[in-house]
Amino acid sequence: MRAVARLVAHPDGRGGTRLTELAGEPPLLLRRTGHRGPVAEVYVVGAAAGPLAGDDLRLEIEVTTGAAVRVHTVAASVALPGRVGATSRMMVSARVHPGAALHWLPEQTVAAAGCAHLAESRVEVAEGATLTWRDELICGRHAEEPGDAVLHTVVDLAGRPLLRQTLAVGPQAPGWSGPAVLGGAPATGSLLVLHPDRPADPPWVHPGGTAARLPLAGGPATLWTATAPDAHTLRSHLEP
Repeated sequence: MRAVARLVAHPDGRGGTRLTELAGEPPLLLRRTGHRGPVAEVYVVGAAAGPLAGDDLRLEIEVTTGAAVRVHTVAASVALPGRVGATSRMMVSARVHPGAALHWLPEQTVAAAGCAHLAESRVEVAEGATLTWRDELICGRHAEEPGDAVLHTVVDLAGRPLLRQTLAVGPQAPGWSGPAVLGGAPATGSLLVLHPDRPADPPWVHPGGTAARLPLAGGPATLWTATAPDAHTLRSHLEP
């Protein structure tokens, strides 16, 4: 299955945000649910199970100067096996203009047994823009070993690299559950916060060693990373 969804936001001239384009194809359907002050709230609704191996799903987001958008998903995305030898792909590309704000806060991706999944995010952020970007991965369903999943994130600020991050789990990623990567934890994620008017937070490590905070060198941005025994605990570490 191939599907493309697109979201374009502009200021409405009254201090709010209007969505000039909000279009999708099953299973990627977009729904505006309201607003929080000037921020438009949008949910991605999955109209089918998956993604299944062989699916190619793409979401494009553009937020222009003066607009603000918060994007959620209605439920976790479960990557499932499909055609033998095929990979499912979920590509999110976003562009955030000067003075705009994008908050990408989806539910978790679950790498079910037997899956082969690539989740790729590419974000272009202009100088003076605000970005919140969260990714969370659950390694397998309950009492299940995960399939193969790769999360790859690229964020550029004003045309310069800000973040390059890749995580691979599953049978094709030797050592993924070892002490150098997840340490046996079945849940992991990261939260990137970039705010032009707020300096990056200082480094910090959770007393249990399961979460860390790191200021990034490329701009006023902070990256939180965490591992956890379950999705609920993971989310408690990664609330913006």
